[in-house]
Amino acid sequence: MKVDILAIAAHPDDIELSCSGTIMKQIELGKTVAIVDLTKGELGTRGSAELRMKEANEAGKVMGIHARENLGLADGFFTGSEAEIKLLASLIRKYQPEIVLANAMNDRHPDHGRAGKFISDTCFYSGLRKIETSIDGKAQEAWRPKVIYHYIQDYYHQPDFVVDITPFMERKMNAIKAFGSQFYDPNSKEPKSPISGEDFFDFIKGRAMQYGRLINSQYGEGFTVERPLGVSDLSNFK
Repeated sequence: MKVDILAIAAHPDDIELSCSGTIMKQIELGKTVAIVDLTKGELGTRGSAELRMKEANEAGKVMGIHARENLGLADGFFTGSEAEIKLLASLIRKYQPEIVLANAMNDRHPDHGRAGKFISDTCFYSGLRKIETSIDGKAQEAWRPKVIYHYIQDYYHQPDFVVDITPFMERKMNAIKAFGSQFYDPNSKEPKSPISGEDFFDFIKGRAMQYGRLINSQYGEGFTVERPLGVSDLSNFK
């Protein structure tokens, strides 16, 4: 199944927090989108790996994505080894995306920055035909995405571009809240975490408003790039 966009994340809920508005906007524009989560988030303070998988499925339904897979790497301890690179490359080759969305290269959670580099490196290696991968015993052809965009999550980064997600902000919050084990629940008996308070939702909306203001819209999601973007029309900007 070839898709237009493959969004890859260290943990289930990274995508929802960072770029779900952009994904929903692209789907409405007719693009196909798949998600690959590298780990099951089993080291999270609250919930469990099994519950996170169910929540990820529900969040996917809210976003309307076309496929979602979990690589099953070790939360907190994936290293970008040869075996891990080949495993992720096999999915990049399976979905053959033109665009890859990846974690920020530097963020509060160490997994995020490590994932950002791991994803970027693997996109390069995936394009080398002498690296052999297969799915269901069938050899795959090399594939390298055209571009990688890094979504911004916890730490503030000056964005290279911002996507207006104003019509999708409510659905973005619903996708985030699908991860009920992770975020605010007044009836939860789980330990508190930096993201479990009700005020964390205010942070999410505040960040979206901050980026939206930069492009004269109500809500936005910011991204950084690895190389300059090519422009064919100087007037086609918000």
